[in-house]
Amino acid sequence: MPATAQPRRRERRGPGSARGREAASGWLFLAPMLVILGLFLVVPVLMALWVSLSDWTGRGSPLSSDVGFVGLDNYESLLLGGGLATQDFGTAMRNNAYYVLLVVPLQTALSLFLATMVNRAALRGKGFFRTAFYFPSVTSSVAITVLWLFLFSASGTINAVLAKLSITGPNWFNDPQGVLHLLLGTVGVDAAPAFLAQHGFLGIPLWEWAAGPSVAMTAFVLLAIFTTSGTFMLLFLAALQAVSHEVEEAATMDGANARQRFFRVTLPMLRPTVFTVVTLGLIGTWQVFDQIYTGTQGGPAKTTLTPAYLSYTAAFQNNQWGRGAAIAFVLFAIIVLLTVLQRVVLRERDVPRRKRFHRDPPAPLAAVAGAVGTTGGPGAGATTSTTTGSDR
Repeated sequence: MPATAQPRRRERRGPGSARGREAASGWLFLAPMLVILGLFLVVPVLMALWVSLSDWTGRGSPLSSDVGFVGLDNYESLLLGGGLATQDFGTAMRNNAYYVLLVVPLQTALSLFLATMVNRAALRGKGFFRTAFYFPSVTSSVAITVLWLFLFSASGTINAVLAKLSITGPNWFNDPQGVLHLLLGTVGVDAAPAFLAQHGFLGIPLWEWAAGPSVAMTAFVLLAIFTTSGTFMLLFLAALQAVSHEVEEAATMDGANARQRFFRVTLPMLRPTVFTVVTLGLIGTWQVFDQIYTGTQGGPAKTTLTPAYLSYTAAFQNNQWGRGAAIAFVLFAIIVLLTVLQRVVLRERDVPRRKRFHRDPPAPLAAVAGAVGTTGGPGAGATTSTTTGSDR
């Protein structure tokens, strides 16, 4: 140890020390928000959990002595009962699963495309296009849904446009037929195979699971993409503006075309934003309620029924509060599971954990590493690597 080096004294962290007073001040400033979150978030969630484990009928207090503890009976009747409750929940899960599978990828791709378009330097009127694309996101969902009902009615604008193209449009919000069943019908598959008809999941035959989204649900899919892409466009736009132009120029100098620059340089840098957009998309699509409530109330033939709307009808209309709370917590578990799963899928691979944030930039093109070298010149990376090798 050099003579000048002195062992660092451990700072005092008691209540009378400076750091202790700073910590106490921090907790003092946080206390009001913690109290508010506890009263309006934690306590209601815990009460809802208790309701899902009880036989509360909605009368009186759920904490009264008249309310009994039934354990997991509400969950069992919902998932394993095999009755109408299980069939309704299975139908809602099927509808919402197709809704998620269509909305999340399409709205992510569309929002990224829009962000790329409005980020172009040669585009004129950027402010107008950004406002126009974002405007549906700040409009009332009820107003947008009512507008959608008019546009997609049997005699609405959409069918009128299709008629100009010699296409007979469907009766959108009154057609319960599954899109996949309609496509199979065009090739002569009208009856369910024996295996799909005899086996099922959550009280629904596998043939019904393979029906795809109904025509009515397809209209809601288009509605969701139309109203949410503008919000996610802003997230991608902020991320694109943070990408260094030097990296793009280096890739161009290395001979990369526009497609290669986007998929091999720009898109990998947008990984955190993609994770955020997909996560928000999953949460929003599994919680869809107001469009269904305003539009079809689960019809036709329960083909637009969603778990969130089913939880509402079970609790507020049928007074089955335990079942409604159980549906909400099953939905919460699904959202958490899918969020963790997509985080695993989108994580960086083939990179040691310690080097994940301290590594050379992944340069799919040779000149990218040189462009972001210490001197900023195209050859800086090569010079640095040569010097490091000689030092070793």
